[in-house]
Amino acid sequence: MAKLNEGRVAIVTGAGRGIGREHALMLASQGAKIVVNDLGGDTSGEGTDASPAQEVVAEIEGMGGEAIVNGANVADFDAAGQMVRQAIDTFGGLDIIVNNAGILRDRMMFSMSESDWDAVINVHLKGTFAPSHHAAVYWRERSKAGEDNDARIINTSSPSGIYGNVGQTNYGAAKAGIATFSIISAMELAKYGVTVNCLAPAAYTRMTADLPGFDSMTEEQQERMGPRWIANVVSWLASPEAAGVTGRVFDVAGSRIGIAEQWHLGPQAEQPEDPADLKSVVAGLMAEAQPNSNMFGLPEEGPGRPAKQI
Repeated sequence: MAKLNEGRVAIVTGAGRGIGREHALMLASQGAKIVVNDLGGDTSGEGTDASPAQEVVAEIEGMGGEAIVNGANVADFDAAGQMVRQAIDTFGGLDIIVNNAGILRDRMMFSMSESDWDAVINVHLKGTFAPSHHAAVYWRERSKAGEDNDARIINTSSPSGIYGNVGQTNYGAAKAGIATFSIISAMELAKYGVTVNCLAPAAYTRMTADLPGFDSMTEEQQERMGPRWIANVVSWLASPEAAGVTGRVFDVAGSRIGIAEQWHLGPQAEQPEDPADLKSVVAGLMAEAQPNSNMFGLPEEGPGRPAKQI
């Protein structure tokens, strides 16, 4: 039986550990050739270490696949371009980019430093744009030369970005930006044979192990929330079977998969001329509007609305 991604070439960023590692291994098991990108820093983005990426490459080669290491900082625009060129020069082309690299520097907004903000926005948001830009240039040039593309960009948002989470204004803002970036990129690249989708994953990894809800998980719950389920979705979205799917944000938590729907206009009213009269108008809108979601994409807790358990 043919594998889902037989002969396709993929770059996976942040692929040395956690969800990215699972992406790389599963894509390789489905026949893809992989550029395993990882700077090798800690969860806050400090330091470098090539060994995690090298270990993933060795594991892929051990299963009979093809893979190479790339240690670029994805937020370095030129280095991201060199990474795309490395894939093309080594494997003869590029079909898939999975933008997964990320860091955490969680703080309440009033305690967050400028460097905490800049580092997280840089790695997540610019680190999604830079590889995507260089790949899009390559695919557009191919299309203009009469070549056909069946290409994929798969980005990584978060429930923190699309639903919100206390202590993560930097991370959530970056992840919300990535979700919108994906929707707009899908519009821009459709005519070049490129789909763009986004995941908002929840999985037990080193980045989530200390977060509320994850820090008290049993081994059975950790297994049920393992990153291999996120990789499952990526492997399918990366395949030719997903050619008609684009511009979507997939909420994936364990074996559950759903689509996070975009912002929609809710209740409306006519404004009074005097701003002093807005109080009753806004009160009416608030009474009609659906409550904001919790981290599971469900209405906030309240009478008769218990929080969903992991």
